[in-house]
Amino acid sequence: MTNHNQSTRGEPRVALVTCTELVDLDPDDRLVLAPLAARGIAAEAVVWDDADVDWSSYDLVVLRSAWDYALRRDEFVAWASSVPALVNPAEVVRWNTDKRYLAELSAAGVPTVPTFWVGPGETWQPPADAGEYVIKPAVSAGSQDTGRYDLADPEHRELAEAHVRRLTDTRRVTMVQPYLTAVDTEGETALLFLAGPDGLAFSHAIRKGPMLTGPDLGPDGLYKVEEITARTATPAQLAVAEKTLAVVPGGTAQLLYTRVDLIPGPDGAPILVELELTEPSLFIGYADGAPDRLAEAVATHLARRG
Repeated sequence: MTNHNQSTRGEPRVALVTCTELVDLDPDDRLVLAPLAARGIAAEAVVWDDADVDWSSYDLVVLRSAWDYALRRDEFVAWASSVPALVNPAEVVRWNTDKRYLAELSAAGVPTVPTFWVGPGETWQPPADAGEYVIKPAVSAGSQDTGRYDLADPEHRELAEAHVRRLTDTRRVTMVQPYLTAVDTEGETALLFLAGPDGLAFSHAIRKGPMLTGPDLGPDGLYKVEEITARTATPAQLAVAEKTLAVVPGGTAQLLYTRVDLIPGPDGAPILVELELTEPSLFIGYADGAPDRLAEAVATHLARRG
C-alpha cells in the first residue's frame, strides 16, 4: 500500500507495535532497527492503544510487545481488526490469543499437553491422584496468572482451587495441565520461524529454563523474567513444529513470524506447549544473523504489499 508519507520520504514506514510499559520496545526487538534502516525501511515503536495513531499511515504494522492485552482481549482483537497491513493478521490474532486453539491442534493430531478446561461458572476439584499441575488462564501473556501446584501438598491443593476460582470468578477460562517434569532438566525449547522469499522458514532455536517455582501469588509485573540460552533444534522438534504449522488456519504464507514452544513429554518425545503467533519474544539476540533475517521478513511482507 502506498501512502502520502511513503512517497514523500521515499522509504516505507513500519510500525513496531508495543505497549505503554515498553514504549521504546523490548531490548531484543530493538536489535532489528539497524538492519531495517540498512534496507531503507523506517521503523518506529508505536503503542497499540494510543488513540492518536493513524495506522493507515504505515505500510506495515508489526505486532511485537503488546503484552498488556490479556485482561482486555476483546478490545485488542477489535483494534487488530481495524488496522490495515497488520502482521500477523487480525484473523490469526483472534484465533491465537485464546489458548483453546490447543484443543484444535490436538484434534488435528499435533502432540499437545493434556489440558482440562474450566469455564466461567464451572467448578473444579483437584484430581485425587497426587502430582504436579499447572494452572493458568486461556488468555494470558508473559506467564501472568500462572502457577505450579504439587497436589500431594494439602496447602497447594487449596491454593490450586483458589487459583481456579479467582480466574473463573472474573469470567476467564482456566487451563489445568500436568506439569511436564522434563522442563526442570531439559528446559523448554522455542523454535523460531521467519518469513522468507519461499515462505515461512526455520530461523533459530533457544532454550528457556524452568520458570514456575510454585503457586501463583498475584501480579508480579508485565512478564516473568526468563533464563534464555541458544539451542540446536533436533529433527524430532522440527518435525512437531512442521506438523503444527501445517494446520494453522489460513496457512503460513500470511505469517511474518511464529514461535513453537516444546517440552519433552513423559516418553521424551516433544510436546507442544504453545504456538505463539501474536506477540512472541523472538530472541533474535541469541542467534547469528537473526536480526537480519527478521528485517528480511519485514522487507518480504512489504514487497508483497507492493
